[in-house]
Amino acid sequence: MVSPVPKVEIDHVSMKYLTLEGETEALQDICLSIAEGEFVSIVGPSGCGKSTLLSLISGLLKPTRGRILIDGVPLQGITHKLGYMLQQDYLFEWRTIYNNVILGLEIQGKDKRSIRRQVDDLLQRYGLWDFRHHYPHQLSGGMRQRVALIRTLAINPDILLLDEPFAALDYQTRLYLEDEVATILKGEGKTVILVTHDISEAVAMSDRVIVLSRRPGRVKADIKIMFAAGRLMPFATRKAPEFRHYFNRIWEELDIHVEGTPASKTKQLPGQGCPNPGTCPVPEENPPA
Repeated sequence: MVSPVPKVEIDHVSMKYLTLEGETEALQDICLSIAEGEFVSIVGPSGCGKSTLLSLISGLLKPTRGRILIDGVPLQGITHKLGYMLQQDYLFEWRTIYNNVILGLEIQGKDKRSIRRQVDDLLQRYGLWDFRHHYPHQLSGGMRQRVALIRTLAINPDILLLDEPFAALDYQTRLYLEDEVATILKGEGKTVILVTHDISEAVAMSDRVIVLSRRPGRVKADIKIMFAAGRLMPFATRKAPEFRHYFNRIWEELDIHVEGTPASKTKQLPGQGCPNPGTCPVPEENPPA
């Protein structure tokens, strides 16, 4: 049963950075509620404050105004309830895969004997057991990201913050890893907040997509993703008839300008000027009701 209290609540949060050159407002009056077990993606133009918002949720930064609550309790700094996975895997090259996975548990001061069964189980379930004595340089980019995810899961956080975790991978590996990560996170029952520039990725993986405006970032749209066939795996979701509707809607909400022309007025054909050929904005025929 899902708790009536939001797992994450962002209550009128604003963030300003102060430097010698002056003041920069990164976020303005952000209000969001995220339920337990939800997978929410955040998209927006570059520089709109997406990663800043993740840093605020993680407790690494303190908002200028407003507050963030985890399970109804105001956040007072870094908490063990959150795990943070970054764009780069940041594996230590001199440590084996096993010793990389237990790094967070070591930092928390956990007894190695008590965590061995948990770590062994994660490595076996997610296909890295046979590589536990290897070093990072012996693994592919996709496998390294899988290690980084398992390292994050090993500390058993309730909430995972993912900051463009697939951005450094080639397109084929990204598609494969999206399915793999979705399977892992669904199996673990985690609440997930993903920051991405990839609209296709956001639609394919999420229950909701939050669109931020240009800086200072504000919530411009909160779009619930629903498919007639139910929640599919990310790769299969891209083939669903509703997928194009959601892609186009988010693209238009982003309002990205090219030479002074709004995105909604910019004609773009599949595969032209798009990082993911076949998923670029095209005229809708039968959008879902």
